[in-house]
Amino acid sequence: MKNNFVKNLTNKQPTKDITLDDLKYKIPKISSKNKISVKINDKITFSEKNLPIIAGPNGVESRDLIIKVAKMLKKNKLNILRGHAFKPLTFPYRSKQYLETKFEGLKWLDEVKKYLKLLIVTEVTEIKYLQKISYTADILQIGSRNMGNLELLKEVAKTKKPIILKRHYGASLRDLLGAAEHILLEGNMRLILCERGIAAPHTHRETSRFILDIQAIPALKELVRYPVISDPSHASFWAPWVPSLTYASVAAGADGLIIETHPNPKKSAVDPLQPLNFKEFTSVIKKTRNISKYFNKKII
Repeated sequence: MKNNFVKNLTNKQPTKDITLDDLKYKIPKISSKNKISVKINDKITFSEKNLPIIAGPNGVESRDLIIKVAKMLKKNKLNILRGHAFKPLTFPYRSKQYLETKFEGLKWLDEVKKYLKLLIVTEVTEIKYLQKISYTADILQIGSRNMGNLELLKEVAKTKKPIILKRHYGASLRDLLGAAEHILLEGNMRLILCERGIAAPHTHRETSRFILDIQAIPALKELVRYPVISDPSHASFWAPWVPSLTYASVAAGADGLIIETHPNPKKSAVDPLQPLNFKEFTSVIKKTRNISKYFNKKII
C-alpha cells in the first residue's frame, strides 16, 4: 500500500506537522518503511496480525486485588497483566485509600507472573528504581508525563526490554516520534507506541480530562514501522465510554489495547470512574474478539 500521507508531505520549515525533512533527518529510524513486529515471548507478539490485550488495575493496591485480576484474565484467555507499583498522580494530595506499594507491589506482580504465567507491564517513573522494576516487568511502560524525560528514556532503552511509550496528553505526533527516536538510538528496537488521550477544551463530560485521538492511530501507522496501541480507559476517564472507544480503536487499526479493570471500581484507589468491572470487561473482550476478526486481527 502506498504511503499517501508521507507522499503528500511538503518540505517546509519544521512545525507541529511532520515534514519530509523530519522523516529524513530527525526521525529516520522510526519512520523507515519495513514494518517491525515486537516479540515479547514465543506466545505474544505485537504485530499487524495480532491484538494483544493488556489489562489490570491502575495501581497495585494489594496482593488480593492482583490475584483476583490475574485469575479473571486467565479465564478470559488473556496473557498480559498491567499494574503499577510506582504510580505518579497529577496532584500530590493522595486519597486515604491510595498507597504506592512500590517494592512490595513488585513482589505481588512477581507472584502472579510465576504461578499464573502472565506477562507483566508496569511503569518506570525514576531511574533509581529501574533495575528492580526491570527484574519483574516483561514490558516497561513510560507514562505520558515522562515522555519527554530523555535521560529516563535512554536508561530504560538500555535494558533491551520491550517498551510502551505513551504519548503525552499535550504532545504532537512529531513530539512523540522525537522521543521514540531517543529510545531507538540506544539500540532498543522493541518499541510500542501508545495513544492514551490528549488534552482538549471540550471533553463532552465534566469528569473527563482527555479526548482519545483516534486519528492518531492510522496517522502513526502510516508514518512509522512500529506497533501502535490504544488506551481507551485513560483517554475517556469514564467507564461507560470505554467499550465504544475500544471497538473504534480496533477499527482504526490499533495493534493492541490497554484496558483498565477492577473487581470493584468504586473502591479503586486511583481513578475510580474509569475501570470496567469484571462483568463489563468480559463482555468487552467477547465483543472485541468478534470485531477483530473483520480486521484480520487475533486477540492474544
